[in-house]
Amino acid sequence: MQSHRTAISLINLTLVGLKAEIERKRYRSWMSFEQRDRIVVTPSPLKLTDIFLAVKTTRRFHNTRLYLLLETWISKTKEHTFIFTDSEDEDVSSRGYNLIVTGCPSDHSHQALSCKMAAEYDHFIASDKKWLCHVDDDNYVNPGALLSLLSSFPRDSDVYVGKPSLDHPIKANELLEGNKTKEVQFWFATGGAGFCISRRLADKMAPWASGPRFEQTSAVIRLPDDCTVGFIVERRLGVSMVHSSMFHSHLENLLLLPPRNIPLQVTLSYGLFENKMNSVALKGIFSKEDDPSRFKTVHCILYPLTSWCP
Repeated sequence: MQSHRTAISLINLTLVGLKAEIERKRYRSWMSFEQRDRIVVTPSPLKLTDIFLAVKTTRRFHNTRLYLLLETWISKTKEHTFIFTDSEDEDVSSRGYNLIVTGCPSDHSHQALSCKMAAEYDHFIASDKKWLCHVDDDNYVNPGALLSLLSSFPRDSDVYVGKPSLDHPIKANELLEGNKTKEVQFWFATGGAGFCISRRLADKMAPWASGPRFEQTSAVIRLPDDCTVGFIVERRLGVSMVHSSMFHSHLENLLLLPPRNIPLQVTLSYGLFENKMNSVALKGIFSKEDDPSRFKTVHCILYPLTSWCP
């Protein structure tokens, strides 16, 4: 009798399970394809490692500018930071940094700059990263602020974000066939402050940016690499640049940046401005003699547990 009841119970449990499975299948058959995609495909949050950080430098700045970056912010983004330079440096590469020797000229000419930007673009396209972010070797990148900014944009959208160095669109004479020219104007994000391009937009830039095409496009407008990026995005693709005040170059007066806002900025810089040292006005931690760029001071504010921070 007991075994009979047990058998009936097992049959009932099986029927309940089958009924539940039928209901699940029926429910899924009623769902629209769009509803199914919402349930099945859940995009994962953007991660720092999704960002291809490209640093443009030259051999003569390795022992000064670059080493300062390696000691500070690149120590937090080493895996996905790629250093584009013009000469081998065994000391850097032997420490596991991603050093990419471009073979580009070491001068500051339009051709040399565009050559390195072309290398940055091609290496990003060959990667699996979702964002390309370019900075110079005099920039401090705040990884947390950068991630927050890029996470605010819709997924799979065309985004070109940075800060212009001008308060108006730049004008250029586009070289046409027959040695004719046409005046064009467009916004561009200054490379000295850094800028970012989404994967979707970067893919669309390929006809004017991949391989030798970037340098060819640069020659068409006879302007440097950062201007060429703006030209491709705004004039060739019709995508408007997103202006952000969170990127900073040495071309602006960095002393005007309120100290309380400094930890919120995406990039900072330093250099000469009107014949004076131009850096953010942060007091304490390190003296100006020990830290003229103020990058070490900024880094210790963001990462106070760093071994060399006081």
